[in-house]
Amino acid sequence: MSQQNDEKLAKLAPAELELWKMRHTAEHVLHQAVKELYPSIHLAMGPATEEGFYFDFDASPEGAEAVKISEEDFPKIEKRMNEIIKRNLPMIRAEISPEEARELFAGNPYKQEWVELAAGRGEKITIYWTGKQGEKGSMVDLCAGPHAESTGAVTAFKLLSVAGAYWHGDEKNKMLTRIYGTAFFSQAELEQFIEMKEEAKRRDHRKLGRELELFFIDDMVGKGLVMWLPKGAVVKEQIENFAKEKEAEAGYVRVSTPHIAREELYLTSGHLPYYKDSMYPPMVMDDSTYYMKAMNCPHHHRIFLHKPRSYREMPLRLAEYGMCYRNELSGTLAGLLRVRALAMNDAHIYCRKDQIKAEFESVIKLTQGYFNTFGLENYWFRLSKWDPNHTEKYINQPENWEYAEGVLREVLEEMKVPFVEAVDEAAFYGPKVDVQFKSVIGREETMSTIQLDFLARERFGLSYTDETGAENKEVFVIHRAPLSTHERFMAFLLEHYAGAFPTWLAPVQVKVLPISDKHAEYAQNVQNALKEKGIRVELDDRSERLSAKIRDAQLQKIPYMLVVGDKEAQDQTVAVRKRAGGAQEVTPLSEFVAAVVSEISERR
Repeated sequence: MSQQNDEKLAKLAPAELELWKMRHTAEHVLHQAVKELYPSIHLAMGPATEEGFYFDFDASPEGAEAVKISEEDFPKIEKRMNEIIKRNLPMIRAEISPEEARELFAGNPYKQEWVELAAGRGEKITIYWTGKQGEKGSMVDLCAGPHAESTGAVTAFKLLSVAGAYWHGDEKNKMLTRIYGTAFFSQAELEQFIEMKEEAKRRDHRKLGRELELFFIDDMVGKGLVMWLPKGAVVKEQIENFAKEKEAEAGYVRVSTPHIAREELYLTSGHLPYYKDSMYPPMVMDDSTYYMKAMNCPHHHRIFLHKPRSYREMPLRLAEYGMCYRNELSGTLAGLLRVRALAMNDAHIYCRKDQIKAEFESVIKLTQGYFNTFGLENYWFRLSKWDPNHTEKYINQPENWEYAEGVLREVLEEMKVPFVEAVDEAAFYGPKVDVQFKSVIGREETMSTIQLDFLARERFGLSYTDETGAENKEVFVIHRAPLSTHERFMAFLLEHYAGAFPTWLAPVQVKVLPISDKHAEYAQNVQNALKEKGIRVELDDRSERLSAKIRDAQLQKIPYMLVVGDKEAQDQTVAVRKRAGGAQEVTPLSEFVAAVVSEISERR
């Protein structure tokens, strides 16, 4: 536990480390304040995070009266936290034996569990006293640290939310109360963060998905299993069609593979037992044991092998929007960002060693082309390399690692794209390049990944016939998923656009709004003219006031609203209102149709 913590902190820049230490101290101030206010609760655990800190409490320990903590209690808790900060209590570290730890935390099952885990691994057991041991107002917690020198170092802080969290994220364990907070060195930084959090709420893909009728997750169907509604299915299909079009231009051929496969396939690929915990339990059938597909690559390898291959076929690019299934813990599921059934924008490129560089470059260019179309700009690349000091984690082929990492670095340098290097973050079968995004709500996340694999050829016996007619086993595989999964990419786009999709992606592109019932016939003619050109259009012929129809269309974030009345019917025009606002413009219907068709076809 402490070793993992030290490795994480070692990667932080000095300023980041100081902020992390201050936030970690704020987390101790939080749990001390809660314990002082609610003495019956049990302290579980809580770390500093990239955005602040949190702590988990057992508010209803066995034998004690349950405590209900809500956001209404935050002013009271923050007041007590400020008192503890003003006390300027020193943060004092100490190392103790397992026996001392068991006695010190007697009666707290959560601390006892951590003690036993640390003792079993032979790790040092460290504690921090907030204040000097034995003094009034002092408090102790099991913690790896580090911290600021005293509670007085905590400056601008705020509690953000309260939620339920299963112990260790496992729904089989008890539900705890988790309080989230954040802290910064200045009030200005804190206020900027709060503003961004409010913007994040406005752009929350789960909220927008519900309001725009795009998707939902139904408990009867199962957690983490997305149900795409008609409008969501339209957007999903447009993204997939776009990917298929661009992949066809780049020389990919499409395949389709089953959703299950025999155990032998995943044993051969090496995913069993390495990823067994992330796969659904085995299904024992009369002919074999089967697993739900958690990844597409083993299936694609079998497609490569289904007939002898010639050097003339290399590189062979197999693409599939393949459904995969991951056995994620229910406590880790988060809307579309982490699901149990996912449609992956997957492809595998089978190439010779001398083709790796060109293929990697083409994948990056394809990825950049996608992002340009979607208007995504704030991204960079991360070259994830192996660590020769941890050979147990990786295929032990130093020459291939050195060559592959060198080639990928060359591509990134020659393309002049921003990138960083990360040691000990590669896949077990080869180096990879991840595309990192800073979203509009300030969250950093990995969107795309490109991985080089030099293990598949050995496990599956991949080979081709070379120019001399000899069998050549130097087959390298590039795994790539530029648009991630439908689910994750849709979440990202929803937040990026705040639900206001560009016209080519919008589920409904145009809404026709007759001023009154007597304009219904012309409104229907307008709708028909748009439909004939493949434009997704709806007619709002309700007996509602025009202002109400306009408001509803705006709430659905429809790009264009066409108001039609007497003059429009007489002149064969439409009064165009844009989602973005501005003055209403009257234009001939034929001109509007042509302009929208052009906008959609060019994916502007």
